[in-house]
Amino acid sequence: MSNIIKSRFDFVFLFDVKDGNPNGDPDLGNLPRADPENQDGLVSDVCIKRKVRNYVQLKHGLNSPYDIFIRQGSALNTAIEKARGDTLETRQKDLCANYYDIRTFGAVMSTGKKPAGTVRGPVQFTFARSIDRIYQAEHSITRCAVTKEEDLEKQMEKDREYASTFGRKSTVPYALYLMHGFVSAVDAIISGFTEDDLNLLWEALINAFEHDRAAARGEISSRKLIVFEHDNKIGRARSIELFERVKISSLNELPRKYSDYSVTVNSANLPMGVKLLEKL
Repeated sequence: MSNIIKSRFDFVFLFDVKDGNPNGDPDLGNLPRADPENQDGLVSDVCIKRKVRNYVQLKHGLNSPYDIFIRQGSALNTAIEKARGDTLETRQKDLCANYYDIRTFGAVMSTGKKPAGTVRGPVQFTFARSIDRIYQAEHSITRCAVTKEEDLEKQMEKDREYASTFGRKSTVPYALYLMHGFVSAVDAIISGFTEDDLNLLWEALINAFEHDRAAARGEISSRKLIVFEHDNKIGRARSIELFERVKISSLNELPRKYSDYSVTVNSANLPMGVKLLEKL
């Protein structure tokens, strides 16, 4: 593995959805998440982190140093208690060395018989927010099959009248979402986040939705990954000043595809020590 990163990074990630639900809200019957005040679409940071974890697991399996700590079918205490070392600090270092998502996003490992404390991850995401307000479309769906034999008999008795079982499906017709991200070289020292880990993060975001297809999610695609690299661990400019260089404007009153937006990045007169990298 390569060296621990020495530079701070701020980045902008753009992705869009067509006829799908990018992140259902369990408190609202799995409707697409939205800001209740202005109806902007939302996708949680946890949702995007899940895509990153899934990609890393798909590429590397559950093998050290790219194992995944937060995953379905895994008991966290069991993983924590397997860490090597007699002190909290050594167990923490062992877990960071073996699990990609701990090195990247951090983790609470203070449970179980052999706790390993808490690690703050060097990589942090914001909620993704849609550029325009979204429409939460609801669709009735049917199936012609039934689950029980007695229902099959009723279906045959009533012919086609009983043939369909009704359900609901929620989608966003189209929306472009923007997420901000931050990579701290200061926190990377603690977790051991390396240059190889950083490159894998970029790769995972670019391919976040390529292996996560599902009927409910429709068509989701990564569109832009704009990275601002500072030449030291502290940074040469505030992140908001860099993010404001990315301008997005609607070309149509009712956008229904990515080309209905204009995305521009002002690369002129960047702060000294800041480099612009367009990964996608």
